[in-house]
Amino acid sequence: MAWWAFGGKMAPLGRVLVSVRTWSRFCAGRRAFSDSPGAASGWKLYGALCLQRRPLLAQLPSPEEEEMAELTQQIEVDKSLYSDHELRCFAEDEFLRQRSKEKYDIPEKIVLVQDIEDAWEQKFQKFKPALRITEADQKNDRTSLNRKLDQNLLLLVKQKFGDEDIWLLPQTEWQQGETLRNTVERVLVTLPGIQTQAKFLGNAPCGFYKFKFPKAIRTETDIGGKVFFFKAFLEGSPQLPSKEKADCLWVSKGELGDYLKPAYHSQVFRFLVDI
Repeated sequence: MAWWAFGGKMAPLGRVLVSVRTWSRFCAGRRAFSDSPGAASGWKLYGALCLQRRPLLAQLPSPEEEEMAELTQQIEVDKSLYSDHELRCFAEDEFLRQRSKEKYDIPEKIVLVQDIEDAWEQKFQKFKPALRITEADQKNDRTSLNRKLDQNLLLLVKQKFGDEDIWLLPQTEWQQGETLRNTVERVLVTLPGIQTQAKFLGNAPCGFYKFKFPKAIRTETDIGGKVFFFKAFLEGSPQLPSKEKADCLWVSKGELGDYLKPAYHSQVFRFLVDI
């Protein structure tokens, strides 16, 4: 009978071949299990879109920032060289002083520094900066993107789970053969009434959330879902039809608690960073 070295001991060749066949079947079973994770585990996989509108204005400085800005500005003035306009002022003062001694009349076509500064002042007085507080801010219209211009805004949608309408980040179920990034890209395309583009930040999820379905729809094969969040920045200004606005909101980080359930909110809050 042939013998084979196995595990430091001598084992029959037949036993070794049986072990190899058993291991091959085990590996094949693992591959089949991994190919359909949702069906095998009872948990469905979802890709969720964290779509953000970046700030359009710089935030107002804090008292400490204002004090630091004044200090650095004073240091800059004290150590800086004279500008071209200041040098022109000095040259003009010297010119006028010399001409006054010689009793020389200044031609009318000469433009003095004071005339230039008066023109600048008039132009400055006509300039009216845009308001930081928009009409949507005054009405607290959270369906509008034209609000909280100095903060990030996050898209929330209303989806139905069982008999309950829940506010959450737009999501959809993963399909066989696609990556989670592909799933989230499909979310963007299928958003109701929204025609827009977005820039995704990488192929790896930025957050994770696990939940169970309501008891009314929960089964042994459909226990709940595992949600993987992907970040994206909004590009352009999407327009929502009026009939869709009620189911879509653009909210700031501080307003998420008004809509999201506590457990879901805590997971989303962890990966939101104000820049």
